[in-house]
Amino acid sequence: MAKTNKKYQSTSGRYWLVKSEPDTFSIDDLAVAPKRTTHWDGVRNYQARNTLRDQMQLGDYVLFYHSSCDEPAVMGVVQVVRAGYPDFTAFDRHDPHFDPKSRTEQPTWYMVDVQLRERFARPVSLRQLRQVKQLAGMVLLQKGSRLSVQPVRPAEFATIVELARSFT
Repeated sequence: MAKTNKKYQSTSGRYWLVKSEPDTFSIDDLAVAPKRTTHWDGVRNYQARNTLRDQMQLGDYVLFYHSSCDEPAVMGVVQVVRAGYPDFTAFDRHDPHFDPKSRTEQPTWYMVDVQLRERFARPVSLRQLRQVKQLAGMVLLQKGSRLSVQPVRPAEFATIVELARSFT
C-alpha cells in the first residue's frame, strides 16, 4: 500500500474528494482563478454540507474529480485554505445556488475555499481507479456513491497521486 506522499501531509490526517462537472467548473477554471483559489460553493446535500461545515479543515488535501462527463477522472489536488463558512450564494437571489429557506442569521449551506496544488499531467480515470486493488473500498467506487464531497483514506489518496505520477 502506498504511503502518503510527504508533499501532501494533511495536518488533520484527513483527505477528501470533491466532484465538479467540467462544463460548470473545471480544474482548468481553477488554474486561471485569482491565486488559483476559489470557494467551493453550491453544495446542496446535507451530508456533504456537514462535511464542509464540520470536518474539512484548513490544510486538508482534496482530490479534484471531474464527474458527469465523457470520461470521469481525478484531475489533480487542491488544498483547503479556508475552513467551512456560510455559503453566501444561498442568500443571493440572482445566483443559481440561491435558497430562499437559508438565512444569514441561521445559514443552511456551507462552503470551503480551496487552492490548486497540482494539476495532473494525465488524469486518473474512473476506469483506471476501478482496476486498482488497493482502491476497492474507496467511497467513490461504491455502488450508489453520488456525494459531491466524500472522504478518502490516506492510503487511497497516496495511491492515486502515485498513479497519476506514474503516467508521466
